[in-house]
Amino acid sequence: MFITHHWRKLLAAVAALVLIAASGSWAEQRELQSRTEALRQAAAANALGLRGIVEKHNFLPHAAARHPDVQQLLRTPSDAALQARVNAYFADLQSTTGAAALYLVDRAGLTLAASNWNLPSSFVGQSYRQRPYFEDALQGRRGLFYGLGLTTGQSGLFIAEPVRAQGAIVGVMVVKISLEPLQAAWMRGPEPVLLRDSRGIVFLSAVPAWLFHAIRPVPPAEARWVAEHGQYGSRGRFEILPWQIQPRSDTPGYVLRTDVDGRRMKLLALDTPLPELGWTLTVTTDMKEVLQARQAALALGALAAALLLLGVLYLRLREKRFVEQRAARLELERRVEERTRDLEEAHAFRKAMEDSLLVGMRARDPDGKIIYVNPALCAMVGYSAEELLGRRPPYPYWHPDDLEKQARESDDALQGRAAPHGFESRIRHKDGHDVITMVYAAPLVDAQGVHRGWMSSVVDITAQKQAEARQRDQELRLQRSARLASVGEMASTLAHELNQPLMALSNFAVAARALAARGAADMLPGALDEIVEQSKRASEIVKRVRAFINPQRAHYENLTMASVVTHVETLLKPELQGQDIALRLTLDGADAPLRGDRVLLEQVLVNLIHNAMHAIQDRPKPRIIELGTRRVDEGLRVSVADRGPGIPPEQMEQVFAPFFTTRADGLGLGLNICRTIVEAHGGFMTVENRPDGGAAFSFTLPALS
Repeated sequence: MFITHHWRKLLAAVAALVLIAASGSWAEQRELQSRTEALRQAAAANALGLRGIVEKHNFLPHAAARHPDVQQLLRTPSDAALQARVNAYFADLQSTTGAAALYLVDRAGLTLAASNWNLPSSFVGQSYRQRPYFEDALQGRRGLFYGLGLTTGQSGLFIAEPVRAQGAIVGVMVVKISLEPLQAAWMRGPEPVLLRDSRGIVFLSAVPAWLFHAIRPVPPAEARWVAEHGQYGSRGRFEILPWQIQPRSDTPGYVLRTDVDGRRMKLLALDTPLPELGWTLTVTTDMKEVLQARQAALALGALAAALLLLGVLYLRLREKRFVEQRAARLELERRVEERTRDLEEAHAFRKAMEDSLLVGMRARDPDGKIIYVNPALCAMVGYSAEELLGRRPPYPYWHPDDLEKQARESDDALQGRAAPHGFESRIRHKDGHDVITMVYAAPLVDAQGVHRGWMSSVVDITAQKQAEARQRDQELRLQRSARLASVGEMASTLAHELNQPLMALSNFAVAARALAARGAADMLPGALDEIVEQSKRASEIVKRVRAFINPQRAHYENLTMASVVTHVETLLKPELQGQDIALRLTLDGADAPLRGDRVLLEQVLVNLIHNAMHAIQDRPKPRIIELGTRRVDEGLRVSVADRGPGIPPEQMEQVFAPFFTTRADGLGLGLNICRTIVEAHGGFMTVENRPDGGAAFSFTLPALS
C-alpha cells in the first residue's frame, strides 16, 4: 500500500510538471504565431512600397524614348541646340517625376544627353557599354539592374528601354531610381530589414554593417561578373554574413542569431521573394517577447499546480479529520490524548503547507483585525507578520490613491458581499513600488461551524497585467499594419487601372508640344482632343474605383449581358483584328434582365479577353477566343475561354490573389479587380483548365425574376 501511495504522488508530480511545461510551450507558440503574422504584414507593406516605387517610374523610359527630339539626337548627335533641348527635357522630367537621373546612350554606349548635364557629375560623354541594362536594351529587351553608379558612385535601380526608329534600335533610354530614402526609413525603424539580390548579396539594409555581405558563398565566376560590370563598385569579394540560422518547422520563418550595433540579438526572420525584380526581401523581429511570454506562462502554470495541490491536500486533510473525529466519538475517553496529538500534528502540517504557498493568505476577524498572515503575503507587501497582526483598516499596504475604494472592498468582504470570482486590488509595497493583486475572500469557520471571520487568498498578477498591456500594444500595431496594407492595395489598384490613360496622356502631351514647336496647327486639335478623352476616361476609372470603397456610389441599372458583350466587341475589334484573333460568341440566355454597373461589367470582360489574347499570342493560327453565356440555377453564367497553355495546377489557387502575375510587365491586379466587381454584383467567379487545352474564366450573376 505504501508503494502504491508513493507511485500516486510521483504520478501527480509528473502530471503537474507536464502541465507547467505544456502551458509554457503553448504561450511560446501563441506569441510566435502572433510575431509571424506581424512579419507577414510588414513584408507585405515593404514589398508593396518597393513595387510602388518601380511602377511609378516604369513608364518613364518608354515615354521619353518616343520623344521626337530624343530620336533626332541619336541621328544627329553633333547638333548642339538639339542636345540642349533634350538635356532640358530630361531635367524637366527628372524634376517632375522624382527620378534620380535620366540619360540617353547611343549604340556605342556613349551618353549623348542627361538630366544632370550641368553638374560636375554629369553623365554626358560617359560610356556605359559595360552595363548589363545597356546590353539587354540593345537586344530589344527592357533592362533592369541595381548597382552603384560608375560616375557618381551612388546606388540606384536602372531601367533601360530600347529607342527604336524605323524598326531598328538606334539607342538606349535609361532612368535611374534612388532607393536610399527607403533604406533611411528602414534604419529609423526598430527592426532590421534588408534586400539581397539573386546571388544572395545584401545591397540594401537597415544595418550598415551587413551591406555587400552575402548570405552564402558567391561562386568565383559570378563574383568576376559583378566586378566586371561594376555592379557594386570595385568589389570582387563578398564576405559571409555573421549569421547563425536555425530553421523552424512550426513557422514559415527562421531564427537568426547575430550582432546588431554591438548587441547580441535573437531575431525571427521571414524571407519574401520578389521574382519580378530578382530580389529577396527579409524582415525581422526580436524574439525577446516570445521568451518572456513562455516564462510568464511557466510561472502561472506553477501557481495553478500549487493551488491544485493545496486543494487536494486540504480535501485529504478534511477527510482524515472526519475519520479521526468519528473514531474519537466511539472511544472518547480512551483516545483523548491520541486525538489531541493527531490534531496538533495536523495543525502543524497545515501551517507548514500554508507557509510554503506562493499565494498570500490573510485571516481577519469579523471586525477586520488581521489574525493570521503567511510568509507569501508578507513578501508581497514588504511588511513582517509582527507589523501586520492586530492591525485594523486602513492597513499599511493600502495604496494612498485608492484608500476609498479599498475601504469599500474591505467592508464588502467583512459583510459577506465580496464577489465570488474575486476582485482586483492595487497595493503599495513597503519599498514604494505598486503591486497588482487578485483577492478572493471566503468565510473562516471553525470545527464547531461557528463563523470566526474571513480568509483571503491574495495572488500577485502584476506580471500578467504587464503581459496583457504588451498584448494590447501588439494588437494595435497589427491593426495599423492591416490598415497600411489596405491603403497600399487601393493605391496599387488605382495605379493598375490609371496606368494606360496616364501613359496615353503623357504621349499625347509630348506629341502636342512637338506639334506646337513645329507650328503644325492643323494637327494640334486632334492631339488635344485625345488628351481630353483620356482625361475623361481616367476620371471615370476613379469614379468606378470609389464605388469599390462605397458601393452606394456605383451606378446600377437594369441591363442585359447581350448589350454589354456588343459594346465590348466594338471596343476590342481593332485590337483583335490587329493581332489576327477571332472572338467567337455563343450567347444563350444573354437577354435575361440583370441589375448592375455597365462600365464595371464591361471592364471585367475587357480584362478577361485581354488575358486570353496574351495567352494565345504565340499560338499558331487560327487563334480563337470563345465568349459564351448560358442560364443556370444561380442566374446567368458568362465564360471567356482560350486555347493557350492553361494554368499550372500549383498556381490555380493564386490566380485571384493580389499582385500574383506570370507576366513580366503585369501588376497582378486584373483578376483580383474582376472578382471584386463580380462579388459586388452579388455573383462569384471561377477558373478551370479545359480538357482540350487552354483556360476558361467564368462568372455568374444573379438574374432578375
